[in-house]
Amino acid sequence: MKNQHPQLTGSEILWATLVGEGVDKVFGYPGGAILPAYDAMRKFPIHHILVRHEQGAAHMADGYARASGKVGVCIATSGPGATNLVTGIATAMLDSVPIICITGQVGSKVLGSDAFQEVDITGITLPITKHNYLVTRAEDIAPALREAFQIATSGRPGPVLIDITKDAQQNSATFNFEAAAPAHYRPHPMLQAESSAIQKAIELIQQAKRPIILAGHGITHSGAEAQVLAFAERQQIPVASTLLGLGAFPTYHALSLGMMGMHGESWVNNAIQQADLLLAFGMRFDDRVTGNLAHYAPNAKKIHIEIDPSEINKNVKADVALIGDLRETLDLILPLLPKKTDTSWIGEVNAMKGDAAVRDIINLPDNGHLYAAHVINDIWREAHAAGRADQTVIVTDVGQHQMWEAQYYKHDVPRSLITSGGLGTMGFALPAAIGAKVACPEKDVWVIAGDGGFQMTASELSTIVQEGLAINIAVINNGFLGMVRQWQEAFYEKNYAASPILSPDFVKLAGAHGIDGAHVSERKNVIPTVTKARTSGKPFLINFQVEKEDGVYPMIAPGAALHEMVRRPAVDPLIETAEDE
Repeated sequence: MKNQHPQLTGSEILWATLVGEGVDKVFGYPGGAILPAYDAMRKFPIHHILVRHEQGAAHMADGYARASGKVGVCIATSGPGATNLVTGIATAMLDSVPIICITGQVGSKVLGSDAFQEVDITGITLPITKHNYLVTRAEDIAPALREAFQIATSGRPGPVLIDITKDAQQNSATFNFEAAAPAHYRPHPMLQAESSAIQKAIELIQQAKRPIILAGHGITHSGAEAQVLAFAERQQIPVASTLLGLGAFPTYHALSLGMMGMHGESWVNNAIQQADLLLAFGMRFDDRVTGNLAHYAPNAKKIHIEIDPSEINKNVKADVALIGDLRETLDLILPLLPKKTDTSWIGEVNAMKGDAAVRDIINLPDNGHLYAAHVINDIWREAHAAGRADQTVIVTDVGQHQMWEAQYYKHDVPRSLITSGGLGTMGFALPAAIGAKVACPEKDVWVIAGDGGFQMTASELSTIVQEGLAINIAVINNGFLGMVRQWQEAFYEKNYAASPILSPDFVKLAGAHGIDGAHVSERKNVIPTVTKARTSGKPFLINFQVEKEDGVYPMIAPGAALHEMVRRPAVDPLIETAEDE
């Protein structure tokens, strides 16, 4: 009788367990301490994407997870291979993204001896992972991996790291996938309709005259988009979004207000400040959303629905805390609420818009001045006109272009914007877009990056070519580290210390990797070039040469209250020049 539970090496157990968990793609870079695993990989139906830097592997796993809703997996060797993952792990941790990071480690007998390429990666990553493991025995690999998947995906998602010694990969053990399953874990008890917290929440919702829903990333994690839409419509409550919440509530909807916070629409922030009830759905009240906490929504009660208890009362005191899965909680609450028809508050909010909106430079006549806002909005317009808006994923880097994207691209479906929110990681966009395209090959994937951040991970252009991925790249090139320059202009008396940046010819750089490209410096050429890129069926890079000293407005200065927004200057030299010509 054939043995149902074969003896396998630790390396074989590693891949067999990943396959059992549904993994068929990993992003990685080989090296000495992980070579036994790479040697065994050929025996399993795993597609390995070879990155050019391990940071890229972590970001690719992150982009894959955000685009697909699955777990992203990256792999690296010990020492510098493992430490190069750190920025990507921290990025995933702060944005609650489920990734599994597998690292090789020196042999167990030389642990702690400062062996070649030895580093305590579990110690290093302890603050930036949900959990991590040092595995020194082959028989512990499958249980550690299976538990890691459970931890990464349960409750508030996040990264888990598994460090496996070389001898654990080489030694053999019995493999039993089912026996390695962790005990069932539910991170929170189910809320009950009769609970005092639910009853208090119902009472506050029914009493509220000026409520606002704050839509966060947790809506997408929970898959609660339909419930949030039904809740908003049933109660006639306007919806403001965090940066990572964009797409969870459709932009076109009459109740959608747009983005709140530091670079959000001014009327959205003003409405929050005037609200009498805030319903926080899967968001954590971070400083970019609240401004000065002492003056945040002073007259509003707060209902906070959140799966992570540690976020309750961390920044903003909740009058009612509903700890649990957002979708389950809204399914519980919705039948208990009578339908509302009063739309007077919505009318008040709409009346706030007036001339306080983002300065609409996108409608200026074409006179040779190309703004980043033009580029962002035209990429959306082109996708919309082609009927591809719902099949387009935008992956941004961090900086001015990221905020312009949030302001000028309309996200109507979840997982259509992938961006680094909490950590604000420059260099994120290009590798994360690779992960997104691997996850969703049928979708149009756009990188939108600044000339600074793009150079941090530009080596991954060769990964795109090696994998044959048709990714579109828009470099917003203004010759500066743009957000740094804007802060220097606003708060450091225009001392542009180290913010002007010399860049290569990005089209030639792309060409060196085997990628076609084009330069665009006039608005009339934006949409035709975007269409050319999107329909080429190949990777394509566009270098958009935009205004050098444009700024993102409105903005909230450090220490200011949410309603104390700095608006675009009444006389803006850039715009006045454009209007006069």
